[in-house]
Order: sequence, then structure tokens, then C-alpha cells
Amino acid sequence: QVQLVESGGGLVQAGGSLTLSCASSGLTFSDYAMGWFRQAPGKEREFVAAISRSGVTTYYVDSVEGRFTIARDNAKNTVYLQMNSLKPEDTAVYYCARRPFGLRSASRISSDYNSWGQGTQVTVSS
Repeated sequence: QVQLVESGGGLVQAGGSLTLSCASSGLTFSDYAMGWFRQAPGKEREFVAAISRSGVTTYYVDSVEGRFTIARDNAKNTVYLQMNSLKPEDTAVYYCARRPFGLRSASRISSDYNSWGQGTQVTVSS
């Protein structure tokens, strides 16, 4: 069974940093483009960052550009989201997502992903 398991969330003060991890099992990780999304209370899920299968191409939502970095280690079957200079508005549940098999490119669109993790809470205090 394919699983995506996020970890690394928590409570941090504004200006602090966190690194989220998403471990994948049950497939050849390098065959899949990956993404991170987030959902704040009362808001719709929004795109945060995405990375292609090779890791060469990355996309970010404007609000995190320059503060967040998405990366992957295909040997460890893991995708990461390094989050620096965190702001209270970054508070949300963060989800890791996987695109269907064989699609090389990263995507900003949630409906382009067909497998999701359970989410990890990130809370940034002011």
C-alpha cells in the first residue's frame, strides 16, 4: 500500500524555522512528482510548493518564495519543505501530495495530485 507520511510540524515563533518531511513507501519514489499544500482554518487548501521527479524544476506560491525551499532525496524516498522566516499567516495543516505515475512535471494544481498524506500541523505564534 502506497503511503505518504508527513512529519516535522510543530509550534514555532515568528521568524523561526521548521523542516517538514514526507516519507513515501510502496513505490519507486523517483517516478513521481511531488508537492506540498496547506490548509488554514476556514480556508481552502492552497498550493505551497512542488518539485519535479528529478528535482530540477520547483514552483512556489508567491507568499513563500524566498522563504521556503522544497527538495527531495530519491534515495531516501523523501521530500522536504524547509521553511524559514515563518509568519503567523503560515499557520496551517501542511499536506504532502504525489502526482500520478510517470508524470514528470511539477504542478501547482491540487487536482493534479492523486495521493495525499494525513497532514502535519504548523503553528506560528506572533
